[in-house]
Amino acid sequence: MSKKRRKKKQDDHIDESWLIPYADLLTLLLALFIVLFAMSSIDSTKFKALANSFYNEFQGGTGLLDYTSPVEPPTQDTVGDVKAENNKNQPSATPTPTKSPTKKNNESAADAEKKRQIAELKKNVDGYIQSKNLTGKLKTTITQDGLLITIFNDILFDSGSATVRSPYRKVTTDLAGLLVNSNPKTITITGHTDNVPIRNSRFQSNWDLSVMRSVNFMKILLDNPGLSPKLFSVKGYGEYKPVAPNTSAEGRKKNRRVEVLVEPKVIVPSNR
Repeated sequence: MSKKRRKKKQDDHIDESWLIPYADLLTLLLALFIVLFAMSSIDSTKFKALANSFYNEFQGGTGLLDYTSPVEPPTQDTVGDVKAENNKNQPSATPTPTKSPTKKNNESAADAEKKRQIAELKKNVDGYIQSKNLTGKLKTTITQDGLLITIFNDILFDSGSATVRSPYRKVTTDLAGLLVNSNPKTITITGHTDNVPIRNSRFQSNWDLSVMRSVNFMKILLDNPGLSPKLFSVKGYGEYKPVAPNTSAEGRKKNRRVEVLVEPKVIVPSNR
């Protein structure tokens, strides 16, 4: 009878040998997960919080087996290594180019030289206007691009005509001499009209008239051999860029004009 009882007690014993390989499997899976997670681009703060949660979960109890958790709490070095790896994988930011002091000085010198040349040309043209009693017929304006010389059409052209009037061809040739001395980079000639429709067979619109007035004015300037055709460009805006309302005779007179924009040539020293 005693042998039978002893055998029954052994049959009631629960076999726990499977827990060891099961725990090993969990450890391997956890290690694999941490390695994969560390190789990805992660935030160091989130990684530290996640590692702590795993550590607390496995360290909090031992279950059926008194088995120490293989997960170590993250240290500052671990977090630092992950952060360094993340920074290594991130593309480096393109540095913002900065101008060297030499280049800044050269540009400042170029701006000063450009202003000096514009001021000198303005002084010469204004002196010519006063000496020839042309005040109100020509004027000069300093712009961001250069010196703008405005010649009102009443002294250059007859109404509806693009031919420069003979008495004022001399004004154009004198102006060419002043431009030669200024050593220009570019010269842009722009024609403008009022809004009165053109009424002759030579020009179909004020656009055509304004362009031809610019071209004929340029041809007289180019009679001076000191001016290269490569410097010039011509435009015609017709009635579409007025400087005054076309509702009065005085306003229309201001809108009929030829503008000469002179951009000075400035040489910027190269940086080496």
